[in-house]
Amino acid sequence: MARRRVEYVEIRAASALNRVRAPGLPFRWSLNPYRGCAHGCTYCYARRTHTFLDLSAGDQFSRVILVKMNLPEVLERELARPSWARETVALGTATDIYQPAEGHYRITRRILELLVRYRTPAHIVTRSPLILRDADLLLELHRRAGVQVTISLTTVDRGLARAIEPGAPPPAARLRALRRLNELGVPTGILVAPILPGLTDGVASLAAVVGAAHQAGAVAVGHQVLRLCPGAREVYLERLAEILPDLADATRKLYREGDLAPRRYRMVVARRLRGILQRYPFPGRPPAPRPTPPAGKAASHPRVGSLPGRPLPLAAAEGDGSAPLAVQTLMVWSGHTN
Repeated sequence: MARRRVEYVEIRAASALNRVRAPGLPFRWSLNPYRGCAHGCTYCYARRTHTFLDLSAGDQFSRVILVKMNLPEVLERELARPSWARETVALGTATDIYQPAEGHYRITRRILELLVRYRTPAHIVTRSPLILRDADLLLELHRRAGVQVTISLTTVDRGLARAIEPGAPPPAARLRALRRLNELGVPTGILVAPILPGLTDGVASLAAVVGAAHQAGAVAVGHQVLRLCPGAREVYLERLAEILPDLADATRKLYREGDLAPRRYRMVVARRLRGILQRYPFPGRPPAPRPTPPAGKAASHPRVGSLPGRPLPLAAAEGDGSAPLAVQTLMVWSGHTN
């Protein structure tokens, strides 16, 4: 797949922190320094967000990247408010905060500096080894407030990865980043996501990813089954039709009721992972350090909405079919499943 020229559009943001109202997630605030993502993952649920700006969820999502130039300044004003209770902030819920643009603009690094200064815990999921650049800040944030870092990995098959996530770093590079972060003292887990029906949901594929994560020193493993929301549905199925037409038809039928695969299918995948995880002793993510108040700030602000000391049980992540998995919980940590 040929590389295309990426256009960066510099914009100004009116606000930085977004209130997350979906139940079941371990955070109530999110922050996205960019809109769109040059990784171009065909299945990305965030593709739909580009249509809100009259841009396409297809080619333009990965080719037209909006850069929020003033986001650090806006964020500092919000974090400095007396009412800010230092709740967990999820970085990159609709983009990868370490996509190539970050190498030039360094907005994510400035955000981390502010989170350290204001002792605000963070939840980060990325596919990029560029996160290693900020290991010093991540370690400091972990000490002062707590940080949950997760490397997202769909497959260890480089050929498959190039076909479905053409702009993302290769799997081996992500695993090296995971290993290095843990060596440096930043507890880092892995998210097997999305699990793709007919492509990566087999025992061999899942075991290969989990085994590689274990070998690389991951402290925990989570999973998420493919969610085909508008935007991602069209792009992903079109790509499948190009490489595996029969699978495209089968996937379309599997998701005929909506964004989610049937609950029964999701439960089968969860059971497969549960069986695989029994073969690998993951230590589990350690509790985040209790944050201390910054100088000059009263210690009366409680840490509301912080990451739980004990992760949610597997049954909670499988869901009851009433809401998308991504709206219930994204993480299922091994060693704490029921």
